[in-house]
Amino acid sequence: MALRLSQNVLFMGRNIKYCFRLIHRKSTIVSLPSKDKLPEKISCFRDDRVTQIIDVRTPAEFVEDHIPGAINLPVLNNDEGAIVGETYSRNHFQARKTGAAIISRHIAEHIDEYKDSEFSPLIYCWRGGQRSHSMALVLAQIGFMSCVLEGGYKCYRHTVVEELNSLPQKFEFKVISGMAGTGKTKILQYLGDHGHQIIDLEALAKHKGSVLGLWHGETQPSQKYFDSLLVDTLSKLSYDRPVWVESESVRIGNIYIHPNFFSSLQKANRYCINLPLDERVKHTISDYQNWIKNKDELKVIIQNLVRIRGQKQIDHWSKLIENNRWEEFVRSMLVEHYDPTYSASQKKNNHSGKDAVQLEILNLGEKSLHELMTILTK
Repeated sequence: MALRLSQNVLFMGRNIKYCFRLIHRKSTIVSLPSKDKLPEKISCFRDDRVTQIIDVRTPAEFVEDHIPGAINLPVLNNDEGAIVGETYSRNHFQARKTGAAIISRHIAEHIDEYKDSEFSPLIYCWRGGQRSHSMALVLAQIGFMSCVLEGGYKCYRHTVVEELNSLPQKFEFKVISGMAGTGKTKILQYLGDHGHQIIDLEALAKHKGSVLGLWHGETQPSQKYFDSLLVDTLSKLSYDRPVWVESESVRIGNIYIHPNFFSSLQKANRYCINLPLDERVKHTISDYQNWIKNKDELKVIIQNLVRIRGQKQIDHWSKLIENNRWEEFVRSMLVEHYDPTYSASQKKNNHSGKDAVQLEILNLGEKSLHELMTILTK
């Protein structure tokens, strides 16, 4: 009986070896990763081999700032990150043990996200430490080509700051200016739609730059994430073609434009759009439909102008809003608030040494926009 059992085991072992040899000969797809397979460390987050950037920091860290295009697959949530951090201040070993247990559970939850064998993620955490290495090591052992960003987010943020200081000087900017309601953003987008290089600062900031400028239903990004978005946009543009930008104040809502970038805009050639007042009123009503649909919120917002325009003027505007007299309200806002404010800001922000080129358009229809684009880009 013992002899027969040992013969059967020997036979099974030979069959298993044969099966593995057969798989090895006939399959070029199946490959078992080596026990020594480790994630690669890379210093640049712009690597053509990377198919997905994964931020494994807490959701709170991710919201404050992250590499544009990255997804957040946290290995510690906000509360867990706080617990591990607090424990680390008292007992390093216990913090590592607690962190490892939590991180392992979260990595297990995330693994099902990765289905494509060609998946090549770049993973980063705060400093390129245990959080990112833990995730990257597991993925590498499975067989994915995983990379870790050396220095993590801290290194990335350092790059953003460096590029905000160095990149703006490499471009030729051209600034579209004009009173409120002249369709500057629409003109900028038209140029972009027709192949010209643009930077839409208001889209990055989710704000139109005025007291009524916050995009409806949106919150502005953090200052750091706005910086990240701006650098990401600049990095995709060509130095040998002009870049069109809308004239802005140094602050867009709660966001500040980086001094080097703003200085480059101040020195740029400016093109001032002049549109008839009736057309400005019509465009503004079309552009601010969210406020027309939310009259009570609008009346609250304009109270912020009491210090500048006085309570009597605010009460007058509130009555116009309440009675749906939108053309009167918008015309009054443009003439009595926005136009004086804009004229003052333009004098302060134009450091080009030249007056803005004045351009007259009748309306913001397709024909007018096409003719304007021809003049601007000739």
